[in-house]
Amino acid sequence: MNILITGGASGLGLATAEAVEKEGWRALVVDVREPDQRFEHVTADLADRGEAERAVRELAERAGGLDGVVTAAGIDACGRLEDVSADDWERVIRVNLLGTAAVVRAALPYLKHTRGRVVTCASTLGLRPLSDASAYSASKFGVVGFTRGLAIELRGEVGVTLLIPGGMRTGFFDGRPDQYKPGPEAGLNDPAHVAQTVVFALRQPAGCEVRELVVCPSTETSWP
Repeated sequence: MNILITGGASGLGLATAEAVEKEGWRALVVDVREPDQRFEHVTADLADRGEAERAVRELAERAGGLDGVVTAAGIDACGRLEDVSADDWERVIRVNLLGTAAVVRAALPYLKHTRGRVVTCASTLGLRPLSDASAYSASKFGVVGFTRGLAIELRGEVGVTLLIPGGMRTGFFDGRPDQYKPGPEAGLNDPAHVAQTVVFALRQPAGCEVRELVVCPSTETSWP
């Protein structure tokens, strides 16, 4: 199977690409940065709809189609609304929400042909917001609504799963002020473990849908 993964250069995206390869499937990576060279990839900024669409089409045509899409790319801009620049705040929405929609839209002709699957990546902060995370929460609440609507729209044609992960041990928190980093008691998940749940969703037989997966550390504070 050909599985396109956004954000595949690091974090959950990289873990998913590695899990996909272990299944004997073909990982096709889109990221703003160069990923591990063992993966077929196209670099693209998902904040730019044209770049996102080009990357999907290029990889799909190169691979001869798509069987699945996993939208793991995501960014954040921590701080109170009044303290985060409008450009930074809006870029979070463009990458996390609009980039997700652009990738899925471009992939649909290929996925409908194979009766493939989409796994979108929201967050527990897309169910329960926190202070100083309005951009991220808004984007992930948007992914939740987008995915639930998409599942209704595509039922019987393309499988749709909403992944809602809690905190993971990735570079996502690097470079933040200490107040926005998880403490040592957070007990974050290994992204490789979360990636296994993505594979589980992708492996379901036709007609069997895993609609939503909440995957978080047992001590997660942002869910329920």
